[in-house]
Amino acid sequence: MNTAIQNKLSELLALNPELTQVSSLGSGHINTTWLLTNAGQQFVVQKLNTHVFENPAQLVNNAQLIEQHLSAKQQANTYPLDIVKHISTHQGEHLIIINNAYYRVLNFISQSASEDIVKEPKHAEQAAFAFGTFTRALLDFDASSLYPVIADFHNLAMRFEQLNTAIATATNERLQQCKTVIDYCIAQQHLVKELAEVTADLPTRVCHNDTKINNMLYCSNTYKAKAVIDLDTCMAGFLLYDFGDMVRTFCCAEAEDSTNLGKVVIRKEVFTALVKGYLAPLKSAISNKEQASLLLGAKVMPLMLSVRFLTDYLNNDVYFKTTHAEHNLERAQNQLALYKNILSNQSWMHKALMQ
Repeated sequence: MNTAIQNKLSELLALNPELTQVSSLGSGHINTTWLLTNAGQQFVVQKLNTHVFENPAQLVNNAQLIEQHLSAKQQANTYPLDIVKHISTHQGEHLIIINNAYYRVLNFISQSASEDIVKEPKHAEQAAFAFGTFTRALLDFDASSLYPVIADFHNLAMRFEQLNTAIATATNERLQQCKTVIDYCIAQQHLVKELAEVTADLPTRVCHNDTKINNMLYCSNTYKAKAVIDLDTCMAGFLLYDFGDMVRTFCCAEAEDSTNLGKVVIRKEVFTALVKGYLAPLKSAISNKEQASLLLGAKVMPLMLSVRFLTDYLNNDVYFKTTHAEHNLERAQNQLALYKNILSNQSWMHKALMQ
């Protein structure tokens, strides 16, 4: 963040610019995030990626609707977690425009910690409990009131269409680099039909839609669940997507861009802990059919992410942040390895889910 923007944000927040310090925060792919500190006060500042989120005002409105609902639950002592809230400027604005760029300011949740890789099963249980608690608190929220900030975000059929378009327009060099990956992904399109058949009988829920391990916070003292963060993609959907994204990001000890594919496997003890934590607040509120559908999500999500990473690679890396030329291809190969491992372990995973 340059000094001019830092000073402008300070002024809008009625802070002394001379006391403001800014440092990078988090490891997200999409928005750029900073920690702003001023005279003992701490705020989270985000520059919204309007290439991904074309309507930032609706994104902020969605998040505020959820904030209000969760705050009411918290006041009634039925929501035990901390809540991420938007901070207004001294003019009462929650969306800040500076040089045609969109920023927002959020409260900083202190005495908290996050992790990019689950280190212990008990951490997975607490993280899954946080997402399950978040979902349970929103079961009585009208999911249709949320604006679809990214249309068809978890639409597997559309993701395959985007892949086919990318294949048709990609350079020969990139096509040759990933031909094996393309062929395998295309052969998995049968999941589109299975997904449509299963979801036809499922209720629509408020879904977080990005339930990565680093989108929840632990209490830094107790390592108990403290907060669910990053509500940007909260939209109507099916629980299987949130569960699948947890499996995708919790259960493998390797990062999603690791090239050590032999270690990209499901950790049984982490999956079992995840199931326990997620269903603790939810099991009494969902049907057996909805519970059983969660395993399909565990297969769909790594496949979908592989297709998305592969598509972005073929499109010359216009969506996800990358650090080197083959980064998105490596991510796609990683997620396919995880998908294959889930297929080979789905029998015991189903038993663990339904016991």
